[in-house]
Amino acid sequence: MKLARIHFLLLVIALVIAVVSAGSAQTFGVKKRTPRPDEYGNVVMNNHAARVDSNPVVFTHWLHRAKYTCRLCHVDLGFAMTANETGVSEQDNRNGLYCGSCHNGTIAFPPEELTEGGKTIKHCDRCHSQGKDVEFEHDFYDFVRGFARSRFGNRVDWMKAEDEEMIVLADYLEGISVERDDLMIEEDRQLQPKVAGMPKIIFSHEKHSVWNGCELCHPQIFGVRERAQVYDMQDIFEGRFCGACHGDVAFPTTDCRLCHTEDVR
Repeated sequence: MKLARIHFLLLVIALVIAVVSAGSAQTFGVKKRTPRPDEYGNVVMNNHAARVDSNPVVFTHWLHRAKYTCRLCHVDLGFAMTANETGVSEQDNRNGLYCGSCHNGTIAFPPEELTEGGKTIKHCDRCHSQGKDVEFEHDFYDFVRGFARSRFGNRVDWMKAEDEEMIVLADYLEGISVERDDLMIEEDRQLQPKVAGMPKIIFSHEKHSVWNGCELCHPQIFGVRERAQVYDMQDIFEGRFCGACHGDVAFPTTDCRLCHTEDVR
């Protein structure tokens, strides 16, 4: 009788484990929906909006990256590289910080402005747009028409668009940026993959320097000494090292050939 009870308990435990495992299996390894090209890189900023009963801000990376270097925003203006870590408030912007450095009515539209008739026009919806049907000044698909194409992310080859002067990037903001000498561009680096048969990565300092300068990557993401860190693709997939940009804003890691370029025909 005692043995039968033990067998019964073991059966119950086995059933519980099977149910839990089945529940976990429903979510493990399920591929997420690929963002539409106009959505890729967008960041939802919701530090304070809910407290004042306002819709969250949807920051469109594609539009800003077509006009400004990454360094200008993430070094000079001080935006964090992780969504909502900056803690931007409406008061910060009105004091000329963060978004308010440009959205002041001179460079870009302000939070509100007066018409010639003395009427106040508020532009809240142009930023606090999540969940709203907002008609924006720039439509993504119209904006990138004629740009060189890419296979993933925004489906735009931004580097080629910059080379062809389809976009011209501002890297200096009066009163905020410091005067910089032209960068001494380091030579390309070859990185050896750990997977047999995979072409080497040819890392272009020149391409990255145009957008990021040196300060965006060094020393917080990468050390300044050669081979100071050892990392692998799993680190990148989890948003570290190269993954700090590639996968969220810069082209995703889906297309291996954009990085593993040695001897690719």
